[in-house]
Amino acid sequence: MFYYIMGELAYKDLNTCVIDCSGVGYKLTVSQITSESLASYVGKKVKLFTYLAVREDGIELFGFGTDDERVCFNRLTSVSGVGPKVAMSILSVLPPEALATAICSEDIKSIAKAPGIGSKTAARIVLELKDKISKDFSVSDFSALATSSVSKASTARGKNFSEATEALMVLGYDKNTILNVLKDVDTNMDVGEIIRVALKKLSR
Repeated sequence: MFYYIMGELAYKDLNTCVIDCSGVGYKLTVSQITSESLASYVGKKVKLFTYLAVREDGIELFGFGTDDERVCFNRLTSVSGVGPKVAMSILSVLPPEALATAICSEDIKSIAKAPGIGSKTAARIVLELKDKISKDFSVSDFSALATSSVSKASTARGKNFSEATEALMVLGYDKNTILNVLKDVDTNMDVGEIIRVALKKLSR
């Protein structure tokens, strides 16, 4: 029904945003990642992609900072046992690029880190979405995107190891796990090579 909503961000908290469109306030449930990305936009014009969930007990509007996040949400809710709330829980921990990487590399542990997600549900997500998500997204493109975005943020540091560490954090891995995986990696390698080696180890 609604593809996106554009208007002034009147209010936001950890999982909720209210967008004022010509005097009408639309309440949207959002992921924590989307909410954090909107931290400096209260009182400013924003655009969120949407999904309207109609259930017997009510109607709920979900908002997404990017169309990729909306696509991932739709894919997740197509999996048996994964409803909108569970999908948003996953997207609050793993942004689209990290989720696509985790699914395609069968990284069940990363998916299971989301609150309320057990290893069985995570395994089902991988089983049902691996082929579909690989068609929706190019995981290699996501790795390059993560590297590129982190390179801008880490220019001053100028070290391949630091950039690779930050890129892997963008993909949803915690810093201690990354440092443990990278402890024997040749830091003279290119950033992309370090990331590929790390992802291979993390997917085991």
